[in-house]
Amino acid sequence: MGEETPLLKRRPTSSESQINNSKLYLAVFAAVLGNFSFGYSLVYPSPVLPKLNSRDADPRLKMDTEQAAWFGSIYTLGAAAGGLGAMLLNDLIGRKLSIMVSALPSTIGYMLMGGAVNVWMLHVGRFLTGVAGGMTAASIPVYISEISHKGVRGALGSCPQITAVFGALALYSLGLVVPWRWLAVAGEVPALLMVVLLVFMPCSPRRLLSLGREQQAEKALRWLRGKHYDTHIELSAIQHSISTQGKVTLSQLATPVYYRPILISVVMRFLQQMTGITPILVYLEPIFSQSKVSLAPRYDAAIVGAVRLFSVAVAACLMDRAGRRALLFTSSLLMFLSSLTLTMISHTTPCPPSPAPPNITVSLDYSPQNYTENILYVSHQTSAANLIPLISTVVFIFGYAMGWGPITWLLMSEVLPLVARGVASGLCVTVSWLTAFMLTHAFTHLVDSYGLYVPYLGFTVVCVLCLLFTAVCIPETRGRSLEEIENYFRTGRTFTIKRRPTVQSS
Repeated sequence: MGEETPLLKRRPTSSESQINNSKLYLAVFAAVLGNFSFGYSLVYPSPVLPKLNSRDADPRLKMDTEQAAWFGSIYTLGAAAGGLGAMLLNDLIGRKLSIMVSALPSTIGYMLMGGAVNVWMLHVGRFLTGVAGGMTAASIPVYISEISHKGVRGALGSCPQITAVFGALALYSLGLVVPWRWLAVAGEVPALLMVVLLVFMPCSPRRLLSLGREQQAEKALRWLRGKHYDTHIELSAIQHSISTQGKVTLSQLATPVYYRPILISVVMRFLQQMTGITPILVYLEPIFSQSKVSLAPRYDAAIVGAVRLFSVAVAACLMDRAGRRALLFTSSLLMFLSSLTLTMISHTTPCPPSPAPPNITVSLDYSPQNYTENILYVSHQTSAANLIPLISTVVFIFGYAMGWGPITWLLMSEVLPLVARGVASGLCVTVSWLTAFMLTHAFTHLVDSYGLYVPYLGFTVVCVLCLLFTAVCIPETRGRSLEEIENYFRTGRTFTIKRRPTVQSS
């Protein structure tokens, strides 16, 4: 009997190491509703611009080329501002509250667009939804990485991208049947639902420990991992990571443990946008309306949205199996091949003629007359070759959503040092959206002057740079804890935190 008691007590101890992920998944779901709203609002102009310029549209809301370019790109300026705001809010009020605050500009922005009677209301509303998107883009990946354990961080780290893609698909699908004002009304729902659910979710245990709230951190971690999980090991690892860092000084930023992960994250976000994904998604229907595709542009957009969702789901399944670098290589190669194909097609195939004057966009003209001419023009082309632009775009989106879409978000949250994570993530998002603004705004004018050939050629070159950058600079973080990833940069490109087994052996 005396020997049975320790054995009986040892079984609960072994079961305490088991993790129950159900509440973790609930917390992640509540957070990524912000990304759903982000994906929805990002591509809002795609079905809306053609409707605003239809014959029965309000003449006060009709846009010329410059106004349409601003309507498409001003979202990214708002996202850059939201990223800057998140730099302060992430460390000032925490990750969870930063995500919740984003619902305010999102709701006001959708109300302005839904009730717009002037173009400026559309622009201001679009800017405010961009502010919300920038805040969520900077806060949600960090929150998810800090509440997740390494066994599921890869899959959960792709959830922001999955829900953003799902939001875009929802917008494309609703755009087929719902009036454009009601599209804005529907956009308010996920942001409000996100706030309601996040009220019941815990703050990040890392955030709580950094504030010295050990009991609250233990309670939050136990809620996330389950009542049978032994929280002491993970809490001690987090506390060790926090205690070895302190405040970052300018001189410390010059050391590899800080500048290398920050530089990798910034360059990845820059290259991600330079692939051209934002202007392609924002102007998807207008781009297809100028292609020799036998399907209507709105159905092409819905097809691309569905493929995007499928490819991100595939990436989520492969993230912790194939590894980050393998998916990035595959992603870069697929984007390169498809953008090269689009470059050759747009170079050898002239755009359909348009009666528009020189100061009006030719290939992104939203007027119903030009749209009708394009439909008549493509209706004479019935060969299978007419589907090449659609297929190439689908392959491009598939490649992007498999790698450079979700992994860029995941790696940013994994490699950034804890002490600088809030500010650095805001910096990454700001750089990303400033790049997106310049590219999205310039895209319309480039197409107006040179056709699709020049921007597609630039995207092809960037895809080559993505391949090279992945090969030279990006580490493989699959299966590594956040502490091991930090040690990778501290010790000179080697993962040496295998100290836990060493402690056991002593």
